[in-house]
Amino acid sequence: MEEQIKALPALAKDKENIHKKFFSLLKRKPPKKLDGIMIELHEREFAKTDCLKCANCCKTTGPLFTQKDLLRIAKYLRMKPNTFMKQYLRLDEDQDWVLQTLPCPFLDSDNRCSIYDVRPKACREFPHTDRKKFQQITHLTLKNVAICPAAFNIVESLRNTLDTRKTP
Repeated sequence: MEEQIKALPALAKDKENIHKKFFSLLKRKPPKKLDGIMIELHEREFAKTDCLKCANCCKTTGPLFTQKDLLRIAKYLRMKPNTFMKQYLRLDEDQDWVLQTLPCPFLDSDNRCSIYDVRPKACREFPHTDRKKFQQITHLTLKNVAICPAAFNIVESLRNTLDTRKTP
């Protein structure tokens, strides 16, 4: 798994133009059953993917924290929301609350999340490959394929499923 994670950014970069063209076509004319196809591909991939062997998302990127997220997590940690924010979060250039440091401070040495039951919404939904109207988040997916081996595999499976011969 470690080798796959190390190779992923270069592999995603090699496929970036292909993925951009594919997603552009997908946005213009999404298949009628795209949501169903995505759910099936997502479930198939995650039936064989163990996130605990990877955790690259937690090691390299941080989620956005909504107000609900930070209140829920602060309560779970028995902290005041302001204390939680000062200790763990910062405002980014888009004025979103994000982690101050990476890897995620809640990631344990065994790749388990110490706040798993109350983790941010962005973490619960990552890599977003089973979301409805998938074609609307392709910009996000382009980033995620360089981080998440499962997301990369799902996109490649989608390309194979949707007759890639029509895709440049």
